[in-house]
Amino acid sequence: MIDISKQIDYWRAGADEDWRVAAELVDAGRARHGLFFAHLALEKLLKAHVCRATRDLAPRVHALLRLAERAGLMLPEDWRVFLARFDRYQLEGRYPDRPPAMVDKEMAREELERAREVFEWLNRQL
Repeated sequence: MIDISKQIDYWRAGADEDWRVAAELVDAGRARHGLFFAHLALEKLLKAHVCRATRDLAPRVHALLRLAERAGLMLPEDWRVFLARFDRYQLEGRYPDRPPAMVDKEMAREELERAREVFEWLNRQL
């Protein structure tokens, strides 16, 4: 039998750690890596929500909007658009046909701030 509360705690703890790393990397000027970790943090919180909603293990997928939908979260349309677009930070640079976008420090901070809104809301909902 799956202990759902342990699953949720696992995903939440990983999300919190990854969020701190994301902020440190963006502050240090490592925008691409920082946004990758911000994506990972959102992904882990969404997986906690999926576990809570489905009473099952989280799927091995990385698409933020897909996870939000699987969790049954009612998100504002602008957040849905943001999550779909933010997926680019988990793909860029991993594959040769997906070269990383050039993200300067200011743009990274704006992206991180937008992600923070979603991150904090997801945390409050658990």
